[in-house]
Amino acid sequence: MHIWVDADACPAVIKDILFRVAERVQLHVTLVANQLIRVPGSRFIRALQVPAGADAADAEIVERVCAGDIVVTADIPLAALVLEKGGLPLNPRGEWYTKDTIAQQLTMRSFMEELRGAGVDTGGPAAFSQGDRQNFANALDRELARRKRQSGS
Repeated sequence: MHIWVDADACPAVIKDILFRVAERVQLHVTLVANQLIRVPGSRFIRALQVPAGADAADAEIVERVCAGDIVVTADIPLAALVLEKGGLPLNPRGEWYTKDTIAQQLTMRSFMEELRGAGVDTGGPAAFSQGDRQNFANALDRELARRKRQSGS
């Protein structure tokens, strides 16, 4: 299993959680971005810089993700592609994207884009909170514990 991070817009506190998890459970974490990302020195953590361009990081993640890998992203279209490949997309706020909910999320995203395109001020997402950070850590820990139980180790 590998954790891939859509790192351009990932909050720093989420990256810090992932760095600690990588060391604690000796799990490979790769941050993918079109800008230089600094990561701690670790054999489990690396940064992958892709060329600038719309969705270049997303395309790289989709190309590399394997079934069962976790992908941390707030990008709903990327989450849909990850699900198609058998990956598990996790929002930085701790919400798992699933095959049961992704169509609705894509539709809502498209609707909000149309509203913004028509000049409607739709606001933005709520500020990232301590609760979001905790929800993310808890969701990730539950998934890792579930996998550990399944593997019997």
